[in-house]
Amino acid sequence: MNFLWIHVAIILFLVAGLIFAGVPLLASLLFAPKSKEKNLLLPYECGTCPYGSPWIRFGINYYFYALLFLAFDVDVLYLFPVASCYLSSKGFLPFIEIFIFVSILFAALIFFFKKGVFSCPKRIKI
Repeated sequence: MNFLWIHVAIILFLVAGLIFAGVPLLASLLFAPKSKEKNLLLPYECGTCPYGSPWIRFGINYYFYALLFLAFDVDVLYLFPVASCYLSSKGFLPFIEIFIFVSILFAALIFFFKKGVFSCPKRIKI
């Protein structure tokens, strides 16, 4: 196996990454203030005593917003490399493919709009 300088650079970057990740963790373990407060052992500790039940009802629209964001975010991430290769491609076919892809995204957006996903959710009484 040939040992190249690129291997040394990779090992150095790996060690530097581990140092940059490990030093703050070790520093926080050594220098962070320690508290023996009983509330620290409670779930979702934020310095105050929890009140009410943790099982509350909330609208499903928040899940729709999150799924829509993920779907369109991934699709836009797909469009960046396609758009960068578009200028070097030959013919009209890549433009048609991108147009079909974007039109499917637009149809999905219209579908969700017709379903009322983007409407303001009604307030749920607890």
